[in-house]
Formats: sequence, structure tokens, C-alpha cells
Amino acid sequence: MKKNLVLRKLLTFGLLVFMVLTVPVMSVLAEEEKPTGDITTAVLSQYVWRGYELSRNSIVIQPSMTAAYKGFSVNLWGNLDTKPYSSADASYTGTWNETDLTLSYSKTLGLFNVGGGYVYYGLASPNQDAADPNDSQEIFATVSLNTLLSPTLTVYKEIDHYRNWYFLFGISHVIGINDAVFLKLAASAGYLLSTDTETYAKYDSAALATSDKFSSFHDGSLSASLPIKVSNHITLTPTLSYIFPLTGDAKDEMKGKGLEGTTSPSERSDSYLVGGILASFSF
Repeated sequence: MKKNLVLRKLLTFGLLVFMVLTVPVMSVLAEEEKPTGDITTAVLSQYVWRGYELSRNSIVIQPSMTAAYKGFSVNLWGNLDTKPYSSADASYTGTWNETDLTLSYSKTLGLFNVGGGYVYYGLASPNQDAADPNDSQEIFATVSLNTLLSPTLTVYKEIDHYRNWYFLFGISHVIGINDAVFLKLAASAGYLLSTDTETYAKYDSAALATSDKFSSFHDGSLSASLPIKVSNHITLTPTLSYIFPLTGDAKDEMKGKGLEGTTSPSERSDSYLVGGILASFSF
């Protein structure tokens, strides 16, 4: 049975209204430190999450809104697949299939930035013929160093339907081209530790699920972006990312869970080049 889409839309609208109203109210209350906010829309060639292909051969539109104050922040994010993929060449209309809510807190302690939070993933069916997947919930903790390459480690623990630990290590560097244009280079590596064979099983060389749990380095990512400050509040950011498996086990699993319609799962793609542009308004 489909989830109550009306309730989902009302919840999303209510959160958006709350976030919009929070900023001016907090501005009145805060004299020394004012809250900040950001509204961003990303238009990308594909949606790939932690190495998993969640869309194919279609543009995805991902709006996001964040409000922050004294280390606390709330973010609402969504994904619209403009043309859901079908290996049988079925024709589907655009589908809004994910709405995420993130609550977090961060603090600077000398050379360290530390923080943590909670993420609720509201998941819907990828197309009108598919069933809604279970929603997901995660808690996370993160620590980074205020030094060269800004090394950052974030640990995620899924606490709902897809039991696993995910460890993400990343580095980044920003090069100023001029006062308005910057080049940001980043790299990351993820390690997936499954505690549930049903949702995160190990896959064999034929890209078929086994009865073992997945436990290995998983996905890597290399990215380059070019933030361009159009004004004090508006930034346009072309971006390009390459996502790939870090191990043979990860390659088999990413193929097994891929969308590409092939004769055999082992013939599916296991790496992805994703490009697009982000438009941000900060206040």
C-alpha cells in the first residue's frame, strides 16, 4: 500500500514554513550573533548515494534549505527524479522520491571541529509501479581538523530498517582564483559495516547476494567544484564528481544493486561520473 502522500506533503510544507519563519524570529532575539540560512537547488546528471545508483539517464533536481544558529542547524533536502529509469523501457513521469530532515550541532575546540546529529530519510517509490521502501533513520558523529586538507571523519549508525555502520573519511582544499571565484577539490573514502544480511549483504563475483554480511571499504569519490559568487548572497557552483568502488567486494555489491538493465548483474556499471550545477542563496 502506498504511503499517505498528502500527509508527506503537509509535513514537508510545514517544515519549510517553520524554517522560513524561524530566521526572522531568531534575528529579533539575537543581537550579537545572528542566525544564518541557505537555500540551494542542485541540478545533477544522476543521483548516486554512497556508491549506489539511485537514478539513471535522467536529470535530478535536489532542493535544500538550512537554518543555523549558535552551532545548531536544521536542514530539509529532497530529490526529484525527472524521468525514473526502467530497464523494460516503461515510460514514467517525474517522481519526488525522497525527503530528508537533518538536525545537527557542531562546535570548534581549538584545532578540532566536533559535532553530531540525526537524519530522517523519508523514502518514496522510485516510480508509480513500485512499492514504497521503508524510511530510514541515522545518528552520526563527526570530527575534523582545522589544518591542511581539513581531514574529516564522520561515523553514521542506521537505527531503523537498514542496520549498518558507515565510516566516511574526507579531505578537501580550496584555491582562491580571485575574490569571486574559487576552486574546491575533494576526495572521500567510505567503509560499510553491515549488521543485516537482508539489506546490506555481501555479493559474489556474479554480483548476486550471498548469506554473508558486507564488511569492507566501499565507495570512493573525487570531486571538483567552482563556486562563483554572483553577489554577496548568491553563488553558482558547477560541479563534477567521479564515484567508484574501493574493493572487489564493493564492486560486486555496487553492480548487484545497480539499476542498469543487463543480461547479467555482473555486466552493470560500477563507477559513475556525475556533473551539474548548484544555485545557492544565503542570508
